[in-house]
Amino acid sequence: MIPASLRALLDATHGQRRADWAGREVWLAREPWGELAVSLQGAQVLHYQPAGAAPSGPAAPLPAGDAEETLVPGGWLWITPTPQALPGAIRGGIPLCWPWFADERTADESPDRSGPMHGPARKAEWGLEAVDEHEEGVELHLSPVERLHTQLVPRAVIQANAQRLHVELITEHVGETPVKITGALHSYLAVAEAHACRVEGLAGARYLDKLADFAEREQQGELGVRGGLDRIYHSNAELVLDDGRRRLRVARQGSDSAVIWHPGDALPADTPAEAGRRFLCIESANTRLDPVWLVPGAQHLLGTTLSLTSEP
Repeated sequence: MIPASLRALLDATHGQRRADWAGREVWLAREPWGELAVSLQGAQVLHYQPAGAAPSGPAAPLPAGDAEETLVPGGWLWITPTPQALPGAIRGGIPLCWPWFADERTADESPDRSGPMHGPARKAEWGLEAVDEHEEGVELHLSPVERLHTQLVPRAVIQANAQRLHVELITEHVGETPVKITGALHSYLAVAEAHACRVEGLAGARYLDKLADFAEREQQGELGVRGGLDRIYHSNAELVLDDGRRRLRVARQGSDSAVIWHPGDALPADTPAEAGRRFLCIESANTRLDPVWLVPGAQHLLGTTLSLTSEP
């Protein structure tokens, strides 16, 4: 699901270009292999649609409350039609949560637990350092314009083609003392109806229920989404999201935590009610269950790969 104004920019794109959207600079591609939109605020993938892919969601545009913007079908990712003004972050797409996940500020920059929710990377300005293109797709390399941590340096790699979207968040330790980090690729996946989705691959997995004060539980059978949920599963299994219209495979790299989140009726202020029914977050993450200790000279890669599957 994509805001109509961003859809209009993509429709006017032939090949690759930069444009302004919602007060941000975005990089756009509309090629024979498909479409990609990336915000340079946060190195955030906003939209991906391979050529010939059917949309998931309602057949008609969705109004955004009293706003003039609408949300139209298309793409594998969801974006709110009412994004916050700068310096706020855009809800949707694939935000980068770094160097901590949620309010678990483990990096040594914030010993007093100060700092923004999900870390500074998602609101920072990133520079597009390289675009490698070929007939099959494109690969982008991005790094923050300003230093975000005294000992850690992140970079993002985004690969898109007609079969898959792959995003990597790579952290390099360039300092002198060990650092513990968490993080996430906070993917908002577009669905026809959030409360009718099924997530396969978590049966038997242990999880922390954030809506029950982090109580530890075990998943009984496959996960059916029937309301609000916020769970951290201790699992590195490949997952499949089935929304009744398509089956999206979610593979993760460097992650032993899978975060499944939907706010239910308690929608954030920047998410209109009707639009809020059209996403489910399945996140590749490192959390309190699997924090990463980096020693000087080491690197860590956190990745997520989205692709379609026809398997039952």
